Formats: sequence, C-alpha cells, structure tokens
Amino acid sequence: MGKLSSNSYILTVVPIIALAGLLFGYDTAVIAGAEQSIQRYLIDPLGLGSLAHGFTTSSALIGCVIGGLISGFLANKIGRKKTLILAAIFFYVSAFMSAYPELLFFTVDEQTIGLLIMFNIYRVIGGIGVGIGSAIAPVYISELTPKQSRGKFVATYTLSVVIGQLIVYIVNLNIASGQTSAWIDDLGWRYMFLSELIPALLFFFLLFFVPETPRYLALKQDYSKAASILEKVNGSKEKAQDILAEIKASVKMETGKKVSIFAYGKLVLIVGIAVVIFQQLIGINVILYYAPRIFEELGAAGPSVSMFQTVIVGIVNVIFMGLAILFVDSIGRKPMLIGGSVLCAINLFMVAILSYLGIFGISTLIFMLLYVAAFQLTWGGVTWIVISEIFPNRIRGQAVSIATALHWLANLGISTSFPPIHDVLGGMTFAIYGALSVVAVFFIWKFVPETKGKTLEELEQVWVEKKVG
Repeated sequence: MGKLSSNSYILTVVPIIALAGLLFGYDTAVIAGAEQSIQRYLIDPLGLGSLAHGFTTSSALIGCVIGGLISGFLANKIGRKKTLILAAIFFYVSAFMSAYPELLFFTVDEQTIGLLIMFNIYRVIGGIGVGIGSAIAPVYISELTPKQSRGKFVATYTLSVVIGQLIVYIVNLNIASGQTSAWIDDLGWRYMFLSELIPALLFFFLLFFVPETPRYLALKQDYSKAASILEKVNGSKEKAQDILAEIKASVKMETGKKVSIFAYGKLVLIVGIAVVIFQQLIGINVILYYAPRIFEELGAAGPSVSMFQTVIVGIVNVIFMGLAILFVDSIGRKPMLIGGSVLCAINLFMVAILSYLGIFGISTLIFMLLYVAAFQLTWGGVTWIVISEIFPNRIRGQAVSIATALHWLANLGISTSFPPIHDVLGGMTFAIYGALSVVAVFFIWKFVPETKGKTLEELEQVWVEKKVG
C-alpha cells in the first residue's frame, strides 16, 4: 500500500515538472517551421546574409545562457518551485511577443533593424525560460525521487523535451498544410509562435500544486517539511528519516559560511561541463533547428513535404528517447554515452560521404534518422540525468547553473555557425560533428564515473575521494 501511495505521489508531481522539458523542446524547435519565413520577412528585406540569419534562428540560445547562469542563484534563493514558476512566465511573454514583435513599437510590414532586434529580444526572453527550466527541472526531479528509479524519472523529463519538439513539428505542419508560401510568410509563422501559449499557461498553473524539493527544504533547515515529502516519496517514515539524516550529513549546514564551487575539486566541474558541451558538439540541434531547410536541400518538394519529414524526425526522437527510459537504470549512463557516440559518428560520417559523392534523397535521410535515433537513445536522455546526479548537494545549484549556461553557449555557437559553414562545406559539415563524436568516446571512457544505483550523497563521496587522492 505504501509503495503504491509513494509511486502515485511521484507520478503526480514528476509529469508537472516535466512540462518544463516540453516547453524546452517546444520553444527551441518552433523556429524550425518559422525560420525560412523569418528570413524572408526580416532578414532578406534588410539585405543581411547567412550570419544574421543563423544568429536570428539561434538568438533564443542567448537567453538560454542567461537563464542557465541565473538559475542556480534563483533556485538557491527562492527555491526550485518558484524558479520554475518564473520560467513559465518567460515562456508566455516570449510566445506572444515573438508572434507580434511589431506590437509595441513598430508597424507591420515595415522591416527595420530595430524590429529585427526586438524580435530577437523576445526570443531571448523565451530562451531565459528554457535555460532556467533545463537547469532546474532535472535537479528538482533528481532531488525528489528515490535512487533506484531516479534515472528513469529524470529521463521522463528528457522524453518530454522531444515530445515538445514533436508536438510543435505537428502544429507547424498543420499550420502550413494546404497554405501558400506567401500566407506562411505573412501569418503562418506568427501562429506557430502563438501556439506555445497553451503549454506555457498549463505549466504555470499546475506548478502551484507541487511541493518544494526535500533537499532544498533541508538546505533551509525546514526538516519537518522535508521529512514529510520524503515519506510521501518513499512510502515509509523510517526510510524518510534515514534519507534525511544522509542529507543533513551531506549538507553540513553552517550558517553564514559560503561554500566554494571548488569545494570538491575542479575535476567534478570540468567533467560535468564537458558532458553537456559534448552533447551540443555532436550536432543534434543543427538537425532540429534547420530540419525543413536540410530536407528541402535533400530533395523535399516544398515546405509541407519538408515539414512532414521533420515530423518523422520528431517521431524518431520520441520513440528512441522512450526506449532510453527502459535502459538507463539497467545498462547505466556511461556505456550508453560511449555507445551513442560511436553510433552518432558512423551515421554522421555516412551523411557527409553521401553528400561528397553527390548522393541525396532517401539514403541520406535514412542515415540522418539513424543518427537522430542513436543520439536520443543515448545522449539525448542520459546527459541531463548525469548532470542532475554528478554534482554534490552543496554546490549542485551553482554547478548545474554554470554547466547549463555553457551548454547553451555551445548550442549557440554550433547553431549560429552552421549556415555559414554549410555555405562553404555543404553536407561535409556533418563530418565535423562526426569527428567530435569520436573525441567524446574517449572523454567519457576516461573521465565520467558511473552514477546509476547510487544516492546523491554516495556520488558526493566519489569526488571527495578523488580530491583527497
């Protein structure tokens, strides 16, 4: 009975927090359907080139960096829950104002540099929401759930990211279907951004029904509330007290004493940051942000067909991210990251080789889909699990904040540089991401510890011992 009750409680709270992931996927992927219209509406009339186009497509990522940087401060100052509520507000504002950037200061169909800047500012606001959510939602879930099932519950968050991407791909397809390119360039792209208002509002209201995490409450010395939530999660008062004792020992609360980010050595920070940066260097978001354009270049006839193929990418995302949940607590994090890097490298090199040989069409699409499948089965689901687990309790907020900010900075660099590099190298650009996948294999093998099956407090001891050693 206790077990059923605890499972029911977790299954009520985790899906609400996972909506942060859905909005993460929705906000970052909505641009895939709109980017060509944005180019024709805002970039081309001003005579700007591919670098401006790449920056505008990726400008939300500046907000992601900002959101990542401030997330740790906010999470420690006002709590995990209130920080996520703030993220929901950023999502809502961005969705509405990105659809109508002319609303406050400009006139529709009068393109100016000022309007382009304002559009990018509104996209940055949404990115701040993504940056906050991507840092804090996995931390929230890892701090709430038991060690034996923590991996699959954090993976539920990452699954919601690709579900958000799939939903917006389908929404974009429905908006574009049967419409002319002129209509999409005039109104369709606006409806794409507006559609995000629905999940943003849902996330905002549902957050008022979830608790604060027990580890944050312990940091604030609210032990009675922490114990109450731990009991609901674990289904046993005795077990809750044991876990709370571990948390207290780990936190070692000392009023007025600031804990250094390097309290456990530099290696843990370097490893955590490197994992999230490698996730971006492998190149997945190039596919997600530019998919319709890439598929048109591979032979898709028109925006509706290319968006349909993008939906196929979204379906592959969801299927293989879902499979990752089945394996992450049995196979382990480290083997999945190494195997995923190898598979990603093979498929990226094949896309590059086919492009070099001038072979486009179904064969290239197959290798691209195999790449997406390999990534989502491994790196897509496992990265955020590792980041939510690897940092010790006392520095987790700060460390996740720094790692998340640098993750999004790497994303910005990869996404912004893709159009000009692609202009020069074409499909051979994918060979660069393939080579970086090979480098990732050796890094994960050498430096990343296995985190499955350990409490967050046990993982802390790994870094204490390495620092002493």
